Amino acid sequence: MKLNAKNFGLAFGILWGFSVLIMTLISLYTGYAEGFLRLLSEIYPGYKVSLVGSFIGCVYGFVDGFIGFYLFALIYNFLQKE
Repeated sequence: MKLNAKNFGLAFGILWGFSVLIMTLISLYTGYAEGFLRLLSEIYPGYKVSLVGSFIGCVYGFVDGFIGFYLFALIYNFLQKE
């Protein structure tokens, strides 16, 4: 089975981007996942746990998820060749 790399990347990019957005907004009010989000702030320049930071994290998350899973699908397809 061959994976469509673009669709695979888009699907996970959207999922990860919105996950970062939702986690950040929840953390603003409850403190949920503070340690994990602090780690993300060290990885994603300009990101911090704030309202503006949640949208910055969403964009970084989308790009990060897209590139990572696009490459994953390409490698998977390469290894599937017989």
